[in-house]
Amino acid sequence: MMEILKTFGSKALLLMAFLIFVTSCKSTKVVTEGRVNDKLTAKSVIKSHYLNGSKFASLNGRVKINYSDGESSQSVSVSLRMKKDEAIWLSAPLGIVKAYITPDRVSFYNKLENEYFDGDFSYLSNLLGTEVDFPILQNLLLGQAIIDLRDEKYTIDIDEDTYRLTPKLPGSLYKILFRIEPKNFKMNLQQLSQPSEQRLLQIAYQNYQKIDNEILPNEIHIKALTKDSENTIKMEFRNIELNGAVNFPYSIPKGFKEIEL
Repeated sequence: MMEILKTFGSKALLLMAFLIFVTSCKSTKVVTEGRVNDKLTAKSVIKSHYLNGSKFASLNGRVKINYSDGESSQSVSVSLRMKKDEAIWLSAPLGIVKAYITPDRVSFYNKLENEYFDGDFSYLSNLLGTEVDFPILQNLLLGQAIIDLRDEKYTIDIDEDTYRLTPKLPGSLYKILFRIEPKNFKMNLQQLSQPSEQRLLQIAYQNYQKIDNEILPNEIHIKALTKDSENTIKMEFRNIELNGAVNFPYSIPKGFKEIEL
């Protein structure tokens, strides 16, 4: 475990820190996708998507993360805590690596290397090729749209038993695609690309689970491509409980060297 943690570079750690979402806990049930209704309009699908948003307050559990940068791959299990709209906390065994994300801060430290990062979301924005903030990350992790679908009009089609939404007026810089599953109107796929810059962000939700009357992601695959890099992360969530008391012990050790990303 020590060697695995050491091989995670700064970029991998930062990706691990924000690519966290809620899923399985006791007495969970995998949710089937249901059948599409080809008479639904894009407006009604979008409305149903927001009506089915997560309403939990907190979570606590573990997540297995498989990370690859195109040249090497690693796997690690970490503890996860989250308070909706406020904080995401991540800790490797023995607290060797910890990460803490709030609406105005992205921070992590690595005791194996005696180093830390503490800054805003600009690095993640540059890495993914689009503006990133806490609400965007939270929506990504919960199976919600990473942009507000209510801000513009969409064309709707049926694609692989999902509702496929594309903007009626395509952007000049970005191409956007959403697929929404029909049973609970959660995301099946989100894709944001910038062809001129050879950038792609793709979030695929493999399935969902019903937890205490909440519909939450069970497994997620994320791919972030640029012309110079390829990062993929697969996550599997275990033993997560909702709405319990959580705290976020986090303090950057004295004497650690700041990482410039």
